[in-house]
Amino acid sequence: MNAAPRQLGDETSPEDLAEARAELRAIARGLLGKTRVPAAPGWGLMASSGWLGLEVPPALDGAGATFAEVAVIAEELGRAVARGSYLGSAVLGVGTLRELARHPATDDLLRRTAAGDAVPAAVLVPGGSAGGRHGGGVPFWLARTADGLRLNGQAVFVPDAAEATTLLVLARAVDDGAPVIVELDPQAAGIVIEPQPVLDETRRLAMVRAEGAEIATESVRRFAGDPRATVRRLLDRAAVAVACDSLGLSEAMLDATVGYARVREQFGRPVGSFQAVKHACADMLIRVRVARELVAAAVTALAGDPAGIGTVDLSPADVSTAASMAKAYACEAAVEVAGKAMQLHGGIGYTWESGIHLYLKRAALNRSLFGAPAAHRRRLAERYK
Repeated sequence: MNAAPRQLGDETSPEDLAEARAELRAIARGLLGKTRVPAAPGWGLMASSGWLGLEVPPALDGAGATFAEVAVIAEELGRAVARGSYLGSAVLGVGTLRELARHPATDDLLRRTAAGDAVPAAVLVPGGSAGGRHGGGVPFWLARTADGLRLNGQAVFVPDAAEATTLLVLARAVDDGAPVIVELDPQAAGIVIEPQPVLDETRRLAMVRAEGAEIATESVRRFAGDPRATVRRLLDRAAVAVACDSLGLSEAMLDATVGYARVREQFGRPVGSFQAVKHACADMLIRVRVARELVAAAVTALAGDPAGIGTVDLSPADVSTAASMAKAYACEAAVEVAGKAMQLHGGIGYTWESGIHLYLKRAALNRSLFGAPAAHRRRLAERYK
């Protein structure tokens, strides 16, 4: 089976887009479902499947797709609680590279990433916070010394930084203080990367610190558009990608719980026939359906998707609002749904063999990555001040 997605052009109809995404989802679910939870798709498999180059332009050997297609893969990875560097590299790394002004080195990195020959990781914010009205602070800064440019700063809980072959570090420029991206080798002198163990064993996070690292002038990349608006868009992108992951794992937990309630018997009848279990499953279903609507709206807002809900050409503030609503609700709902799934599975749900603990741990980490629900609700409230 050829797992690579079809190329999508500007003239693709909404019906064709919907069909292509359904095909992409089916193939991804089939590939990820071939292994036990947690799934562990290799970097080479994701490259041959076309997942790494979804947003890479066709001229650079990519599919020329949008964030809407990336969101499909992110959701399926969450459903399978898959390990791997997709979030840090294909979602944030490629997304960052596409926001930069055209440069031969950037094009080459995009092409190598799509082929699976490079693993870029975006280092965006200290602590992975949602930030304030302008998208949070810039974690690193450049300084000019007698010996040239130097990079200093620190970011924690950076997805997939320890596995990266290239770091894309968000920093303040020397001249005007505008946000720029510094492309550097993780092994460069003055760069420290320390893995940060977390309860969720399916994610790999790291602390990245620069201690006067020497930076070549040509490795500093400017954004193609307004720098601060672009940074906010990248953070919104990160938040929605995590929300997609949480939506996928919520749906997996709902399906598993309903399936278990149908076959598990107590007092001579399936436990799913009891009113209390029915109500609990109904509550889970409502949470999942609301989360899906909010996530779909956020993905559409970011991708400008004509096949979605029709919300295109939104203002940056509207896009951020959609992203925060999706992140706050979907990630909070995922923790509740996974916890309820563990409870409704009874004693087996608390065992290591059930695997439910993997979903609950991932849901708990997703809730904190790129802004906790409370931080995103504060961000939403700022619009009404």
